[in-house]
Amino acid sequence: MKIYDILKEPLIVNKELESLKNLTKKEIDNIIIDTIKQVGLEQSALSLYPHEFSGGQRQRIAIARALVLKPKFIVADEPVSALDVSIQAQIINLLNELKEKFNLTFLFISHDLSVIKYLSDRVAIMYLGEIVEIGTSDEIFNSPKHPYTEALLSANPGSEKEKIILKGDLPSPTDLPSGCKFHTRCPKVMEICKTVVPVKTEFSKTHCAYCHLY
Repeated sequence: MKIYDILKEPLIVNKELESLKNLTKKEIDNIIIDTIKQVGLEQSALSLYPHEFSGGQRQRIAIARALVLKPKFIVADEPVSALDVSIQAQIINLLNELKEKFNLTFLFISHDLSVIKYLSDRVAIMYLGEIVEIGTSDEIFNSPKHPYTEALLSANPGSEKEKIILKGDLPSPTDLPSGCKFHTRCPKVMEICKTVVPVKTEFSKTHCAYCHLY
């Protein structure tokens, strides 16, 4: 499919939406042209195929495909993990610009803590499919409470904190530990952690963690 058709498809498959029901071809064309320009590509890109673009340009096209329906909420799952560092920066800056321009909310999923710190207002830390800590970006990066969060931040390149080495392997998702799922690797483990699931402890209106230490 050419880029024009890739961007047109969401408008066609979602045509039952009230805002799309009576769009003319001219209106569809205008939406597609505006959207490709919003992500920093020229209108001429619409007549080309994906293999004719670089990885960073293809990521811009994927973002355009998400934007074409004018959403309020976008899920971005590892959107820069396969890109060179210089291209990552361009895409991150683009996402930030789009967030401000269109008042978007992103659910940004990533293992890159430096990207999360730069882009996110609020952060949720997950271990084995469960949230272990939630807070503002400042709270998570400057005052982490959960031992797993502390270990993650210590392992981040450029961190000035003493590196915390987690022992043992990640448990299988099909055979999860009892109690706190992190207890098999936690450097601060207590007996209660092995059998009792921790409840939420609030440190502020925006910051909480699930840990028996508190």
